Amino acid sequence: MTHQTPNSAASLNAADLILGPSLAQGRQDAVALLFGEERITFAELDAQASRVGNALQPHIAVGDRVLMLLKDSPTFVAAFLGIMRAGGVSVPMNTRLAPKDLAFAIADSEAAVLLIDDEFLPLLDKAREAGAPSPRLVAVNGTAPSGMADFGALVAAASPHLKSVPMAADDMAFWLYTSGTTGSPKGAIHCHGDVPVGDSYMAMLGLGPGERVFASSKMFFAFSLGHTLLGGLRSGATVIVYEGWPDSNSIAEVVDRYRPTVMLSVPTFFRNLLRDGLAARAGFKGVRTYLSAGEALPESIYHRWREETGVPIIQGIGATETIFMFISGTPADHNPAATGKPMPYAEVRLLDEQERPVTEVDAPGVVWTRLGSLCRGYWKQPDKTQAAFRDGWFRTGDVFSVDAKGWWYHQGRGDDLLKISGQWVSPGEIEECAAAVPGVLEAAAVGAENEDGLVRTTLFLVASDEAGDVAATVRERLLANLSVYKCPRNIHLVEEIPRTATGKIQRFRLRQLAQELNAGG
Repeated sequence: MTHQTPNSAASLNAADLILGPSLAQGRQDAVALLFGEERITFAELDAQASRVGNALQPHIAVGDRVLMLLKDSPTFVAAFLGIMRAGGVSVPMNTRLAPKDLAFAIADSEAAVLLIDDEFLPLLDKAREAGAPSPRLVAVNGTAPSGMADFGALVAAASPHLKSVPMAADDMAFWLYTSGTTGSPKGAIHCHGDVPVGDSYMAMLGLGPGERVFASSKMFFAFSLGHTLLGGLRSGATVIVYEGWPDSNSIAEVVDRYRPTVMLSVPTFFRNLLRDGLAARAGFKGVRTYLSAGEALPESIYHRWREETGVPIIQGIGATETIFMFISGTPADHNPAATGKPMPYAEVRLLDEQERPVTEVDAPGVVWTRLGSLCRGYWKQPDKTQAAFRDGWFRTGDVFSVDAKGWWYHQGRGDDLLKISGQWVSPGEIEECAAAVPGVLEAAAVGAENEDGLVRTTLFLVASDEAGDVAATVRERLLANLSVYKCPRNIHLVEEIPRTATGKIQRFRLRQLAQELNAGG
C-alpha cells in the first residue's frame, strides 16, 4: 500500500501517547530534553512537534513516509513526533549508511518527504547517483541548496497548534530499517499502539518524573529510540540528547555534565570507558541504573564496571522488530552471566531446529517471542516477513539456553548474521564486495571474540600470486562501498578457505583461526 485511511474507530496517536501523560499531569514546564545549553520543556516540545506537523501536512497524506536523515537533536525529536501527529510515518535513518543503502530506502519506502541535515547532502548526492528517486519534498535542516526547502523556515512559519490526526492502534506510525541476510535493508513497520507496551519496563528501570535518561547509541537505533524518545518521554523523564557521534571521551563529558540517573549503552562503550580510565569519574558513579544491549555483555566487563563505579550493569535483549526488551534483567533481579528473564509483557519460547519446544535444562534453542510492540512485518517483503513471523510470533534467530532457575543465556546467532556494536552485519555482503577486487579468489567473513569477549569481524582472503597488496585494496573498496560498521577490523590472507564436503564454508574453523591470528597481531 502507498497510503492508509484512518480507521473509523481510531482514537489515538503515538505523539499524544508519548507527550500526553506529562501534559495531562500539569507538567508542561518540566524539562523534556537537555541539549547543549538548551532546556526544552514538554510544552515547548509539544508546540514544536505541532509546527513540524503543520509544515509537512501540505506535502503528505495519511500514511506517507517521511525519511529523517538527521543527527540527534531537539529537531530530530520534534520531527519524529510531528510527522506522526500529522498522520505520516516517521522513518529515522542511520546517518552512516552507504549511499546504495540510502538509495534503496528512499525507493523502497516511496518516501514523500526527506528531512536532512545539510552535512548529509553529499551522501544524498551519491545516493542519487546510485539511483535514488527524488521525494516530492526535500527539506534541509541548515543551508538549503537551490531547489530544496529550508526546513527551519518551514517550521518557524507554521502554527504551534495542531490536533493530532486520530489513528487506530494498528495504523503505521514509524518504521526502522534493519539489515537482512542478503544485506538489503528491511523496513520494520511499527504502529501507533506499540508505544505503551514498554511502560512496565520503564518503571523497572526507574524512569519517571525527575529522572534523567541518556543513551550513548543514536536515536535511529531501536534500543535508544524505544527507551528514550518513546519510553523515557512517556514516563515523564528528561532525555539527554547528544548530537555528535559517540566516543568514550564525549560520552564521559555528557555524563559528567548532565548526571543521568539511567544510562543505556552497549558493551563496546563500557569496555572503552574502562580501557580509557574514564569509568571512575564522578558522573558514572552517580548513575543509578545501567542497561546494556546490542550484544551479549561479557561477565568480565560487568565485574570491572562494578568495581570502578559501584553500580552493576543489567542487560537485556530486544530487536528492531520488538522495540522493547523481551528478555532482560532488572535492577532488583539480575545475573551477570545471563541476559535475564522474559518480561511480563512478552511471551517467549525456545524451539529447536525442527521448531519443537526445548524442554531440557541448559539445552540450546532459537528464541521466538510475541508481544504488543512487535512490528507488523517488513514493508514489501512478504517472503522475509513469512520467514520471520508466524501466528503473531517472531523468530529472532538468537540462540539461548535456560537454566533450572529460569535465567536465559545468549549463545549466539542461529544464522550467519553478525552483530557488531549492536548492528547486524551480513558476511555475504562483505564477501561479495571483497570478491569484486581483482586478484581475490575467495573471501569469507566471520565474527570472532576479542580479548574482552566482544565479537568483531575478520575477513579472510585467498588471492592470486599477482594480486599485490590485495588486503589494502580490499580495505579501500570496503570503506568506499559499505557502511563503516560493516568494515572488518582485521583482514588476513590464507591459502584456502576451509569447507565441508558439500562446499559450505566451515565458519567455526575460521572463527578459531581469527582469534589466534588477532591475538597474535
